[in-house]
Amino acid sequence: MFKKLAIGVMSVLLVSGLVAVFGGQLEAATKKTEIIVSAAASLQDSLDKIAVLYEKQHPDIDLVFNYGASGTLQKQIEQGAPADLFFSAGDKQMKALVDKGLISVSKELLKNQLVLVVPSDSTARITTITQLTDKSFKKVAVGQPESVPAGQYAQQSLTAKRVWDTLQSKLVFAKDVRQVLSYVETGNADAGFVYKTDALTSQKVKIALTVGANVHAAINYPAGVVKESDHLTEAKAFYNYVQTKEAGSIFTGYGFTLAK
Repeated sequence: MFKKLAIGVMSVLLVSGLVAVFGGQLEAATKKTEIIVSAAASLQDSLDKIAVLYEKQHPDIDLVFNYGASGTLQKQIEQGAPADLFFSAGDKQMKALVDKGLISVSKELLKNQLVLVVPSDSTARITTITQLTDKSFKKVAVGQPESVPAGQYAQQSLTAKRVWDTLQSKLVFAKDVRQVLSYVETGNADAGFVYKTDALTSQKVKIALTVGANVHAAINYPAGVVKESDHLTEAKAFYNYVQTKEAGSIFTGYGFTLAK
């Protein structure tokens, strides 16, 4: 009786051991490499779509995105926050990281346009940004110039037109360009400066004016691989993929222009 019980116990233990072994092997086989991508908020729609395609083609990769203002993301990387790639909405932020030796390889990827948006039901007719000084515009949303490239471009444009100081009491500052868009969508601002690509994602706003490229710095989107990445090979593979024709068609579909 005891002998049979002992054999039964041994069988259970053996089966349990095999399950544990094969379960561990299965878990190891299915474990994915996590690639952290810090990217400008204005890239969210296009990169999310690209990620679906890339992960389908590379089932061993899990792309994790950290979206925000380019200046904020730059500071995070400088302070040692985990990141494998950086996609900036401005040359300034990428150059700062390159100069500090924190980026191993980088390239200008895309271009964009600065536009002024108003709520979709607005009847305002705008032919120049100096009209924002009119009393009909009570609140104008702008990204924080210190950290948001779109805010920097807006400041440059308004300064060039000599109305930046005049508009100070009307300006509502946002943490990133998507928050600017939200302020206009919800009626918390009568107008706001965003990228053309952001404006095209919303049915609640319309483009009132495309800001002339001659009054602000060129709007470039460089991409780079973080030198301290724990997965340099995989990070460079995705970096190369966003430069392909397949990825490019998605970017242009969202209103970006490919860099030459």
